Amino acid sequence: MNKKKKIKTFIERNKKSNGYLLRKTSFSVFYKIVRAILLFGLCFMILQPLLNKVSLSFMEERDLYDSTIVAIPRHFTLDNYKVAAYLMKYWQSLMNTALISLLVSVLQVAACTLVGYGFARYKFPLKGLWFGAVILVILVPPSTIQSSLYLNFCYFDIFGIFALFNNGQPLNLLNSVTPYALMCAGCMGLKSGLYIYMIRQFFRGIPKELEEAAYVDGCGKIATFVRIMLPDAKPIITSCFLFAYVWQWTDSFYSNLFLNSDFALLSSKLSNLAGALDSYLDVRGIAKKATAAYSQGMIATGTLMVIIPLIILYLFAQKGFVESLSQSGIKM
Repeated sequence: MNKKKKIKTFIERNKKSNGYLLRKTSFSVFYKIVRAILLFGLCFMILQPLLNKVSLSFMEERDLYDSTIVAIPRHFTLDNYKVAAYLMKYWQSLMNTALISLLVSVLQVAACTLVGYGFARYKFPLKGLWFGAVILVILVPPSTIQSSLYLNFCYFDIFGIFALFNNGQPLNLLNSVTPYALMCAGCMGLKSGLYIYMIRQFFRGIPKELEEAAYVDGCGKIATFVRIMLPDAKPIITSCFLFAYVWQWTDSFYSNLFLNSDFALLSSKLSNLAGALDSYLDVRGIAKKATAAYSQGMIATGTLMVIIPLIILYLFAQKGFVESLSQSGIKM
């Protein structure tokens, strides 16, 4: 009875509106259907490659050549994860990657926050030129200065000071985390230009009256920055920290440039996984070289082993980040 009343009421209201209510309702329903289809297609495009890797990681080699198997393995196995963990030195690589990513993220966020705040609030000579250099850091790919970076840290010296106290020889900083620390502290780390730009834009949106009120209350510039501006900047600092951590976790460019192949990192081990698999099979007399399908399946397994820790870390950290943002008045 209620449905009949609603339909009758709708028909009466539609007549009174000269059909406008029906057109509006039809358009709203059509819009929701189209939006749902687009969102489903977008989610499928994003998740389908990941789901495909999950499926491949649990397949035996014979399943990879079986045309009747699409997504569900016929011969379920965990051997791919065992072999990939052995070839990648997984737990050692995981610990090294986590520590380096944490070091890089903290240094980048600290340095970029100071620089971004300076660009947003202070006037100094050639400010526009220096900010243009920040934009160039964003636009120019790091591969263009690869040779310069390598030579700079291989023969590191400052005005001949280190050579003076080292028997005329410059310092070789390669095969250590020192190049990471120096570049991040100097705002030349991975994506540092982007973080400076984001933080600058955020601070520019904060009213200057807050700083002026702090100055009136007796706060100096450092105290104002630490006690007034930083608490308001929790959302952008959190975002930059997450970006820096994830990008460093998956970076292979700087890892291969600064560290040798013996240093275990997830990204570098993943990039060399196919070659390590060939050597593994050859030494054990299984085959001279892994087949293309088996190599792809092993790379898919290694990729998942790199991604899964990030997902777990995100799930554990999400509650704390949400609570922190909520205390700052930001709703998620």
